[in-house]
Amino acid sequence: MKRLFYAFSFITLVYITSGCYGIEKTPLPGANQTELYKHLIEGKSVAIVTNQTSMVGHTHLVDKLLSIGIKVNVILAPEHGFRDLADAGDRIEDGKDPQTGIAIISLYGNQVKPTPEDLEGIDVILFDIQDVGVRFYTYISTLHYVMEACAENDVRCIVLDRPNPNGFYYDGNIADTAYRSFVAMHPVPVVHGMTVGEYAQMINGEGWLKNGVKCNLSVIKCENYTHKTLYELPIKPSPNLPNQTSVYLYPSICFFEGTNISLGRGTSFPFQVFGSPKLSDRGFSFTPESVPGAKNPPLLGVKCYGTDLRNAIKDKLVPSPRLNLEWVIEAYHEYPEKDKFFNSYFDVLATGPVLREQIKEGMSAEEISATWQEGLIKFAKIREKYLLYK
Repeated sequence: MKRLFYAFSFITLVYITSGCYGIEKTPLPGANQTELYKHLIEGKSVAIVTNQTSMVGHTHLVDKLLSIGIKVNVILAPEHGFRDLADAGDRIEDGKDPQTGIAIISLYGNQVKPTPEDLEGIDVILFDIQDVGVRFYTYISTLHYVMEACAENDVRCIVLDRPNPNGFYYDGNIADTAYRSFVAMHPVPVVHGMTVGEYAQMINGEGWLKNGVKCNLSVIKCENYTHKTLYELPIKPSPNLPNQTSVYLYPSICFFEGTNISLGRGTSFPFQVFGSPKLSDRGFSFTPESVPGAKNPPLLGVKCYGTDLRNAIKDKLVPSPRLNLEWVIEAYHEYPEKDKFFNSYFDVLATGPVLREQIKEGMSAEEISATWQEGLIKFAKIREKYLLYK
């Protein structure tokens, strides 16, 4: 099996209010604690929602379960695929895992929800994917549809929880569900500060599944994790989040995806820079190329001038317990063709025109953030009901 390990730090840090950091035990994901869920799936027909992050030590969860006699009938693949990483937005095709021969059903593309035929004979679905804690990261949308299918087809759902690398804060506008999409399924802020297991409990408890159905849900908790933990991912979660810097920056700068600014897709440092041929030359530039994971990136082959955030951790710009809108706002003010700065995807990410209009009206990041606070206070009360960790 192709190993997808990257040069991430394996030291786990705890964020202390004073700004200092202390070392704690490395969190142990739910998947690693086989003794807590093996009895729930022994003798059962099992489907697994999984990708390349679903590792138990150095072994993929699918291979681990097969080695201990668990019958895995179906693999359900989210955006980017199962073992190998496809480009963002690429259609994931059905097929078979060449290593095990297990059928793979895609949940990204024409079909986002398992059908009754897909789940025929299935007793339980395991969900084990590393999330990054941001509402437009599509794995929680896949989670929603899997839970809904389980509820409708009398299939048990077991979430094998994993730490959230952005789980130490929540911030951003609450999604307007009138603009619901696959990158904004629920009325939550941009950063929700919950693990996948906690989020699953919220989906169930708040009645967000179709017709208010309830999923037969179990969560296998992480060990040694709290919401003060700054968990550094051992495996790249998607093609264009290659390291911890990109994971921390992602919630703030992903809004550039809804503009004519490049986020460095097609370089070796995606989501760690932003630029455009129309921004000022401050001594930093990059040129997007066609590369694995970004075959046709924005501004392909065009030299872009902009801002280098590759040292954002060293410069203490991240990790930060708040979104940073200043980068998007400053780029908008500098961009010479204001009417061409935003594209239609911006309102999809922001769930409506409000944020775009606030930026165009000249509101500061602080002023925009102030408009979020009432919604965040209400969300905090909902979130509190479903937290599994301190």
